[in-house]
Amino acid sequence: MTLPAPRKVVLAYSGGLDTSIILKWLQTEYGAEVVTFTADLGQGEELAPAKEKALKLGIKPENIFIDDLREEFVRDYVFPMFRANALYEGQYLLGTSIARPLIAKRQIEIARQVGADAVCHGATGKGNDQVRFELGYYALEPDIRVVAPWREWAFKSREHLLDFAEKHQIPISKDKRGEAPFSVDANLLHSSSEGKVLEDPAVEAPEFVHQRTLSPEDAPDTPTVITLGFEKGDAVSINGEAMSPATLLTALNQYGHDNGIGRLDLVENRFVGMKSRGVYETPGGTILLAAHRGIESITLDRGAMHLKDELAVKYAHLIYNGFWFSPEREMLQAAIDHSQAKVSGTVRVKLYKGNATVIGRESPHSLYDQELVTFEDGAVAYDQKDAAGFIKLNALRLRVLGKRDQRDED
Repeated sequence: MTLPAPRKVVLAYSGGLDTSIILKWLQTEYGAEVVTFTADLGQGEELAPAKEKALKLGIKPENIFIDDLREEFVRDYVFPMFRANALYEGQYLLGTSIARPLIAKRQIEIARQVGADAVCHGATGKGNDQVRFELGYYALEPDIRVVAPWREWAFKSREHLLDFAEKHQIPISKDKRGEAPFSVDANLLHSSSEGKVLEDPAVEAPEFVHQRTLSPEDAPDTPTVITLGFEKGDAVSINGEAMSPATLLTALNQYGHDNGIGRLDLVENRFVGMKSRGVYETPGGTILLAAHRGIESITLDRGAMHLKDELAVKYAHLIYNGFWFSPEREMLQAAIDHSQAKVSGTVRVKLYKGNATVIGRESPHSLYDQELVTFEDGAVAYDQKDAAGFIKLNALRLRVLGKRDQRDED
C-alpha cells in the first residue's frame, strides 16, 4: 500500500551537505513543509550557519529550531549510562548510541508543537542509527510517519547527490566536491570516525583521524593528578570545584585531550548484522569510567557489584541497539540507580600518556575495613581459623565430583 505524502516533516538537520540535500528532496519529492531541528550536543561546531542555510533553502524562521541540549544530554543520558559502567563488547563507551534517543525525543516534541505528521533522519540504510532514531520515534509517538531518504531515494552515487545539489542551488564547499577521507559524528561525549581510509581493519588509522586527543607519545612527560567528587554515582566536582554535568564533562575532555586519553580502534558488530571498523575518541568519558569504578570499589557490596556488572552487559546492548525507551532499559536503570545510593566520595586519578589510573579513593560510606584486611594479628572480626571450614564446605562438591571421576577411571 502506498502511503500518502507527508504534509509537514521535522528533519534532524545538521546544516551539512547531506541533510541540506535531504531538505530539498523532501520539498521536491513530497511537496512537504519542512521544519528543521538542529541539536547542540557539544559537537564543537558553529550552529549559526545551519540556520542561515535553512533560510536560504526556503525554510520559514518559525520552522527553524536550534536547541542547546548539552546539559540535558549529559545529565539525563550520559550520566545514567555511566552509573551502569556500560561498555558495548567490552570496549565501546556508546558515545554515538546515547545521543540518538535525545535527538529522537526532541524531534517528536517539535512535531507535536508544530503539528507535523512526519519526522525524518539522515541515517543510511546500512548503519545502526536508522534503528536507534526510529525505535525512539515509535516508542514516543507510535503512529508517526518516518521518512528515511537513504532507503527511499533513487540516488546511486555521490555524483548524483552533487548533481541534485547543483541543480537546486544548494551551496557546495570545495572540500565536499571530493570524496571525504572518512566520516565523523561527534558530541560532547565522543567523536566517531568511520569509512574510507578506515575501512581496512588491518591498516593503522592515520594520525590525522584523531581530533580530540593528543597522541600519547606527544603527551606531557609529567603526570596530571585530578580529584573527582561523586554524589550518588554522578561526578559533581573536579579538584573540589562544583560543576554542572556538561561543564564537568567538558573539563574532563580537556584533561583527556592533553594527556592522550580515550582512543579506541574497534571492529564492532552492528545491530543490522555486519562488522564495522571505527576509531573513537572519548577522553572525558574514559577518565569518568575509571573514576566511577574507583568509587564503587569501596562503596558497593560484592554481591551488588557483581550483579551490576552482569546487568551492565545487557544494558549496553539495549543502548547500542536503540532501546533506550524500552521497559527493560527502564527496569535496569531503576536497579542501577538504587545501587548508587551510597556511591559518594572522592577519587584521585593519575593521567599519563594515554592512561587514566585510580591512585586513591575515599568515601564516608566506605565498606573498606583496614582492620579486616591487615596482615597484622589482632583483628577481632575475622578469625583466620574460620577459613578452613569455609574452604571445606566450598570444596565439598568438587571432592564428590573428583571421587566419582576416580571411580569411573578404575
